Formats: sequence, structure tokens, C-alpha cells
Amino acid sequence: MMSDKKSNVILEEYENEFLYKKSKTNLNIEFNRIAFIFFVFLIISTIYSIQLLHLGSLKKVTKNIKQAITKKNYRADVIDRNGNYLVKTVDSINVGIHPHKVIDKKHLLLMLNHIYENKNISRIKKKLDQDKFFYLEKNVRPKRYEELMMLGDKSISSEASLIRLYPQNNLFSHTIGQIDNDNNGISGIEKFFDEELKKINRPLKLTVDSDIQFLIREELLRFQKIFEAKGSAAILMNVNNGEILSMVSLPDFNLNKRETIKDVKYINRITKGTYELGSVFKTFTVASGINEGLIEPDTEFLDSKKSIRCGKNYNIEEYDNKMLPDLTVEEILIKSGNIGSVRIARMIGIEKHKSFLKTIGILGKIDFDIDEVGKPQTIDWYEGCKLDTIAFGHGITTTILQLAKGYSIITNGGYDIKPTLIKKNLDNKNKRKKILKNDVSKKMNFILRKVVTEGTAKLANVEGYQVGGKTGTAEQVNNSIYSNTKINTIASIFPTENPKYVLVVMLESTKNNKEYIYEYRDGSGFKLKGSPRNTAGWTSVEAAGKIIDKIGPILATKYIEN
Repeated sequence: MMSDKKSNVILEEYENEFLYKKSKTNLNIEFNRIAFIFFVFLIISTIYSIQLLHLGSLKKVTKNIKQAITKKNYRADVIDRNGNYLVKTVDSINVGIHPHKVIDKKHLLLMLNHIYENKNISRIKKKLDQDKFFYLEKNVRPKRYEELMMLGDKSISSEASLIRLYPQNNLFSHTIGQIDNDNNGISGIEKFFDEELKKINRPLKLTVDSDIQFLIREELLRFQKIFEAKGSAAILMNVNNGEILSMVSLPDFNLNKRETIKDVKYINRITKGTYELGSVFKTFTVASGINEGLIEPDTEFLDSKKSIRCGKNYNIEEYDNKMLPDLTVEEILIKSGNIGSVRIARMIGIEKHKSFLKTIGILGKIDFDIDEVGKPQTIDWYEGCKLDTIAFGHGITTTILQLAKGYSIITNGGYDIKPTLIKKNLDNKNKRKKILKNDVSKKMNFILRKVVTEGTAKLANVEGYQVGGKTGTAEQVNNSIYSNTKINTIASIFPTENPKYVLVVMLESTKNNKEYIYEYRDGSGFKLKGSPRNTAGWTSVEAAGKIIDKIGPILATKYIEN
């Protein structure tokens, strides 16, 4: 690219040439002043007439362009549940030059220099010399477009264009997805509803809330930094109708930068990533036993050993050596006992427990509103001791989305739900299908509340919100081998008296933080410096507590009816 100095030299040469021509003309005029005056008058009149005609045609051109956009490139807008724009289609115009149609190249460059004061004219000249069509400017502003058309140069042409704007930038990147250069959806909502977005003349309304999404994302970003997490995810969903109010996966990306994101680190950790999630599965084991009528919250399991034989060569042990040998069912969940969970699973048996997990949507690929959905691994339930390990969440993978669905069903009265991103009339509870027994949810909600008030999820005990939940800490699997890195998760519901929301928070590959100050939110005023262990109770639970702190008032005021 030539320097501005060189560009100025080019323009000076052109201006000198024009000055020379002007001097010569003035010399000739001296011989015939009357002819000159008449000539000037004629030129002014002609220019004025041309401008009037051009201004008249400008509206017509603009109209035609808008019509072309509507017919060819239009995609409907996308809004959140409150009418805030997530995606906006804006009409635009591209302006280009056909070099072979240029009559006076020097004059055109001088005129363009007046319009584009900061434009490198030498670069435009170089493209003109190549004699190949090029875009002078894309997405031209109306004023600039008028200035270019007023030049009246036949070499300048315009075409309809479309801008797909994403006002929220990164906020909904994994949910909204991307389009390609041909205006076709290639991921997320843009892909799944591609045909509908090209046809409908109204915005596509999603269930998400931009305010809540923003607050959750900010907290996740903060706790990723605090615990040096590789990635994180959080989903907030209505347990009664499956509407997703927030779905955050980090890292994310700016949708206004149209590059296609293929790097594995940008995976949607809510829907696409499949993980062993650890002890959050103990809730399903207990719920399965209650649903079968085999156990009650106060059922006792006595004389549990510190380890239990699984298969021929494998022993299952408690993570905590202080675990008592005699525990009730609710104490097994509160204290997150491995041995007790295995004993409950053995009472249920493979077929019945497998059927329960399938019923609540944990097994198999979930039906959802975007294509980026992970498929949990196929399980050979009769190989080794799968029933035993699945009882406490190992040897089984699922997505965060499926985990949220499962917790919704076991806490909402036992009704089946379909997680959704599309705002519909989903409030008719008479049409819901009951898939669990009547008393399962009441008993489970009572226990899950105790896990937060007495057990491993105390940091999520936000005063005034009756939070219940279960933690899970699992070793991350890399190439079929367990590593030292951890997946820390909490699945929480609130309020436990009559659950409305499930919030799942996951932090991936966390580290201890010796300086972080934990402030308990149960009204006790208790504080603690530094995380004693790199487990969910000290990482994801803390993040979940902060999130509920932030979003609780919004949920209480915005969605009283739900």
C-alpha cells in the first residue's frame, strides 16, 4: 500500500492538470465573453436538471433494493422473552465500481477523494488499473450512498445487501449460532430454524431473559478466574414447563465477527459436552428407590463397611473416611455416601434403575431446539459393576441439559417436560404427563433442602430462597483415562416448598484458591478464607450461591405468575 504522501502527489498532478485546462479555457473566454456566459448558464442548468432526475431515481433505487432484500436475503429477527433484540436484520447497500465503464479516471479519483477524505486514493487507483469489478464500500450509510450516486458516474453501481446484527455480542453466542456468507444458518437457532427464519414476517421469540443471562455470565466469568477453570456452564430452567431462561457456556465468542468457530474449546458445554458428573447422580438413585417403593427417607442402612467389593478386582470406597456405618437414606444423600448409594442401587436392580434413568431423560440423545446436542455413551449394564458405579455417578455420561431435565422431573411432582428455547403457551398443566409416583417429589425436595442446610452444598444456602440441591465432583475422562482434573457440578432447585427453577452450574478443571473469602449466605455471618478442597462444594456451589443472590430478586418480581 502506498503512503499518504504518494497519494497526495498523485492528486496534485491531477489538480495541476485541471488548473492548466482551466487557464487555457479562461484565455479562450477572453475572446468571447458572451459565449462563455451562455455556456456556463447551460452547464449549470444541465447539472441542476440531472441532479433533480437523480434524486428522483434515488428513492426508486432504494425501494428496489429493499424489495430485493425482502425477497432474497431476509431473515426474521430474534428476540428474548421480554422483546429485547438478540438478532436484528438491517437493510444495507454495497457500492462497487466497474473500471471498464470509467470515462475519466482522474476526475473520478478527485471526486472520490472529496467523499473519502481518509481513504487511500492510491489503493483505489491500483484497483481501477486492474480493470476488474471491486467493492468501493460495503454496508454504505444513506448519506454516503447519496453522495456517491450524485457523482453520476456510470461505472458506480449499487446492490442490495443485508446485515445480520447481534446486539448482545457474546451473550447468546452458543444459543443463537451463526450464518454463512450465503445467509444460511450453520449452527444454533440460526441453523435449526433456518427455513422458518427465512419465511416468517415476525420476530422469533425465545424463552431466554437477557438480564438474567448477563448476570449469570458475569458470575461464571468471575469464578472461572477465581478457580482458574478451563471452562464453565450454567443453565436456568423452569421445572414445570421446560422454558430455559438462561443457558451460558464459556468460553464464548462475538457473533458480530463472522468467523466460523471450530475450536473444541468453544463447544456448547450445556448441550454438546458429555461428562461424568459424579455424585449429582446419587439423587437419581434415591429417587429411583423411592419411586419403586423400596425405600423411604428414614430407611436405615446399617453396618456399611468403608469399602464394598465391585466385580472381581475392584473396591468402592467412601471419599470421606469419617463416614458413619449406620445411615438413613436421607443421610446417605446429605453426606454423599458412596456405599449407601450402591446398596440402594442393588436393591433396585439393573433393569428397574435403567428404566428409571431412561424415563427421566438421562440415557440417549435428547430432543432439543438446536442441533449441537451430545449423545451420552452407550452403556453395557452387565459389564463389570456398572450398576454400582452408576449409583454414584461414575461410568455414565450425560449432558448438563439432561441433568437439568432429570432434576426438574423428580422435583416438579413427577411430570415429564421438554426443555425448550422457543416461547410457547406451555402453562397448561392439565396436558402434562405424569411419569413418577405422587410422593416422590415431596420426599426428594425435603432431602435436597437438607443437603443445602446440613450437607455438601451449604454455600448455596441463600437466605429467603429455600434452595435445595446436590453436589458432584468427578475426575475428568481424557481418552478413556481418568485424569487429575475435575468436573465440579451442582444441580439445585428452588424454592423447595414448591419448585419453580432448576439451576445447574458446572466448572471444568478447577484449582484451589487459598485467598478467596467465603461468606455464608444463611444469615450466620460466617466467613472462611481459602478453599479446603478442590471439590464442587467449594467451587461450583459458591458460584451457584452468588448467581441465586443476583437473579433471585429479578425472578421474584418478573415471573411471579410462574
